[in-house]
Amino acid sequence: MKPQFQDQVAWAQAELLMQPAFIRLLDNIRKQLDQSDWKGTYQDVQTWPEGTPEAIQAQVKQLQAKLATASPEQAAEIEQALAHLPTPFPGYLLCLEKQGQQVQIDLWELCYQVCFRNYRVFQDSSDPQAVEIDTSLIDDEMGEVDWNRLDDKARQLIEQVFTNLPSR
Repeated sequence: MKPQFQDQVAWAQAELLMQPAFIRLLDNIRKQLDQSDWKGTYQDVQTWPEGTPEAIQAQVKQLQAKLATASPEQAAEIEQALAHLPTPFPGYLLCLEKQGQQVQIDLWELCYQVCFRNYRVFQDSSDPQAVEIDTSLIDDEMGEVDWNRLDDKARQLIEQVFTNLPSR
């Protein structure tokens, strides 16, 4: 689920943290996979706003496909049509497999758990709550990412994910 922000300050703090958190998560996943029997692959997915009908999703995908080969005039028309339709946002899944077992993990949800305090995965979309930035990951004096704390939090989360995988 796309997070809701309290204000512009929270948005700016999230922008500061999200990419470094994502990088640290991927690095810690790689380290865990190196020590694990699980095999991991990544998959790009599109996440649609809740309630977007299949027909609208298909229409958007069709227009996006046409956009790739459109003339400049056609591209302007297609972009105008797309502007009035719901837009999917990119998602990334970690797909784990071991002895016929498969587990998919949403990497953005993990990223949110690192960047936000007490982030609730799959929170009720009918009652969206603004996320609270984990400001302990930002150095107070410099206003920059505290890489050590960020790495520690990402490492602990990934260790927990791998510990909770089915053991069969």
